[in-house]
Amino acid sequence: MLSRLSAGALKHASNLRAARSSTLLSTSRSASVRFASSNASSSAFESAVNSRAALASVSLFTVGTIAWYTHLYGTLPFVGEVHASHLSDEGLHPAAYPWSHKGIFDTFDHASIRRGYQVYREVCAACHSLDRIAWRNLVGVSHNADETRAMAEEVEYTDGPNAEGEMFQRPGKLADYMPAPYPNEEAARAGNAGALPPDLSLIDYIFSLLTGYIDPPAGVEIREGMNYNPFFPGGAISMARVLFDGVVEFDDGTPATTSQMAKDVVTFLSWAAEPEHDERKKYGIKAVIILSACFALSLYVKRFKWTVIKNRKIFYNPPADKTH
Repeated sequence: MLSRLSAGALKHASNLRAARSSTLLSTSRSASVRFASSNASSSAFESAVNSRAALASVSLFTVGTIAWYTHLYGTLPFVGEVHASHLSDEGLHPAAYPWSHKGIFDTFDHASIRRGYQVYREVCAACHSLDRIAWRNLVGVSHNADETRAMAEEVEYTDGPNAEGEMFQRPGKLADYMPAPYPNEEAARAGNAGALPPDLSLIDYIFSLLTGYIDPPAGVEIREGMNYNPFFPGGAISMARVLFDGVVEFDDGTPATTSQMAKDVVTFLSWAAEPEHDERKKYGIKAVIILSACFALSLYVKRFKWTVIKNRKIFYNPPADKTH
C-alpha cells in the first residue's frame, strides 16, 4: 500500500510527524521551566520568611535591651531630655524608701496604721477629708469594733427625714463615712486662703513632702502666706508645716518625732488608698500555689498519656511477592 502513495503524500506525513515532535518537546520544556520557577519561588518565599523572622527577633532583642537599660538607669546616654518648663516646676523627686509593706509577702504594719490614724485625726483632719473610708473599715485593722463604734458616736450626722418629714441629728454608726471638715468646696477654699485641701483617700507617699519644709534658698522669693517646700511643684505651698516633734502623744509610747509621725501617717494613707492590700496578697499567694499544682499535674498527665504514643516504633513489612 505504501508503494501506491505518491511522493508528495509521504513528504507531507513526514512534516506532520516532525511538527508533532517539536510541539511535544516545547511542551516538556515549558513544563520543566514552570516547575523550576515554582521551586525557585518557594525557596524565595522560605528565605523571605526566615529573614523576616530573624529581623523580628533582632528587633525584639533591641527593644528589650533598651527597655531594660532605661529601667535600670532612667534615660539613654545618647538621647537628651527635653523639658518644656524648668525642672523646679515639677518639684524635687522624692527618694524611694523601703516601706515594710512593699514586698510580695509583706503586709501593712497595723500598729503603724493605728498611729497614723491618730496623726490624721489630730493633725490632718482639720483640713483634709477621707471621703472613701468608712468607720467600719478600721475594724480589725487598727481598732476593734467597740473602739471604732465609740469614735463614730462622737460625730453627729444629719439623717432623715423622720416621720414628721424633718431632718435630724444622730450619733455616727459604723456604716457612716468619716466626716469632712468642710461642708462644700467653697467653704474649704474660704478657710484656706483660696487653696483647696485635697481628699486623702487616694493620696499616699507624701513622706518627703511632710518632712521637706526648709527655708527658701538664696534668690528664691516666696510671697506672703506661702511656704517653701522643694518637693512641691513650683516650690511654694500654702500648707504650712504641721508636724513637729511631740505634737502627738502615741498611746503605745512610740516617740512622736517628725519622721516617725510622717512615716505612720503615710502608712495609714497607703492603707486608706488600698484597704484590700493584705487580702489581695493572700489570695494571690493561694492562686499561685493552686495554679502551680495544676500545672505540674497537667505536665504529669500529658507525659503519662502521650509517652506510649511518642515512644512507639512503627515497622512496615511489605507482603512477599509469591509470583517468583
